[in-house]
Amino acid sequence: MRALQVTDPAGPGSVVLADVPPPADDAPLVIDVHAAGVGFADLLMSRGEHQIRQGPPFTLGWEAAGTVVRAPSGSGLRPGDEVVTLTLGAFAERIAAVPEATFRLPAGLSLTEGAAFPMNYLTALAGLDRRGRLRAGETVLVHGAAGGVGTAAIQVGRGLGARVIAVVSSEAKAEVARAAGADEVVVSAGGAWRQEVLDLAPEGVNVILDPVGGDLMIDSLRCLASEGRLVVVGFAAGAIPQIPANRLLLKNADVCGCTWSVLVGAPGGLPAAAARLAEMVDAGTVRPSVGATLPLEDGPVALRALDERRALGKTVLTLRS
Repeated sequence: MRALQVTDPAGPGSVVLADVPPPADDAPLVIDVHAAGVGFADLLMSRGEHQIRQGPPFTLGWEAAGTVVRAPSGSGLRPGDEVVTLTLGAFAERIAAVPEATFRLPAGLSLTEGAAFPMNYLTALAGLDRRGRLRAGETVLVHGAAGGVGTAAIQVGRGLGARVIAVVSSEAKAEVARAAGADEVVVSAGGAWRQEVLDLAPEGVNVILDPVGGDLMIDSLRCLASEGRLVVVGFAAGAIPQIPANRLLLKNADVCGCTWSVLVGAPGGLPAAAARLAEMVDAGTVRPSVGATLPLEDGPVALRALDERRALGKTVLTLRS
């Protein structure tokens, strides 16, 4: 079967289409993949820079949507069910999935949208709700708001009852953030974004979700309200900033890191988080913002677009019609 594999951890150019064996006959949960989401973690893994490292060659990908081929008893899944999953090696036509991280496709979503759903929306929920303690009526600022995590955070923020200010780097990205549901959008080009944010929220914002890092983070601290929370979910800009502790003292502020895996230990675990997100889908607040859809063999193209920060919304690879 076809799969995208990393032959050498040297970046997108080392990712090739390969013929690999199907899942073992004793794999308890097997899924035919229709679509797979491309994320920043995939870019890091193609370079050997992710905290989870595998020896090459290995199949890339974390998240997919497809149909169940076989499922273990007691899982609540049956052959033919449409599901989304978080499973390493997702860029393949058929995968052995992790039962505890596989859920029914939320009603109303296509399989392509489902592939854009698990990692970004779980990250947004973990960052805003569990780590950022965002509450209804508060204001949240989302950096990188036209990307996969950013558009998810806009919608989850709205689903939690917050006002959402989106920060983006261009007018084209501003349109993506508005379409995702942002209440206000600020374009950061030219460096005047911090004052624009404070004009919109004179007392500061309660929560900032930052998947970008770099120089943005220091100005972000200046935008926090008293007892505000800055949640770090990634470093798409490449640079890991040093945080001046005096800024935390002056604002009584919190800075915390977050990955979606924190939900594993939350009450109800990943199934409870997936159920909350499905409720937001039912309410019309959440619908994944799919940007480019590309065939599986164009995975390196998708990774390069992420690397160069050209991707809008979530890029999805299609494996079946």
